[in-house]
Amino acid sequence: MNDKPVPVALFRLGHIVTTANVAAQIGMDDMNDAIRRHQAGDWGELGEHDRQANDRGLVDSNRLFSVYHSTSGVKFWIITEWDRSVTTVLLPEDY
Repeated sequence: MNDKPVPVALFRLGHIVTTANVAAQIGMDDMNDAIRRHQAGDWGELGEHDRQANDRGLVDSNRLFSVYHSTSGVKFWIITEWDRSVTTVLLPEDY
């Protein structure tokens, strides 16, 4: 049995898309865990200024941005568009 708490979703993700690089380098478990964290307002490895911008973005309907690392150490980003129509999982070099 998994005793890990289920995070509360704070916003819609819309369509979830990934780049080819993410599909090749990030495992589904890492990606799914990060998406759940992102949707719950856990912005990963952002600095305080960017965290505050995301927190305001929840209220002001701005783009939301998170940074995570896979279990193998690969850095990846998750970006949800301002209108919550699309969430993209990508590597920094894909931007």
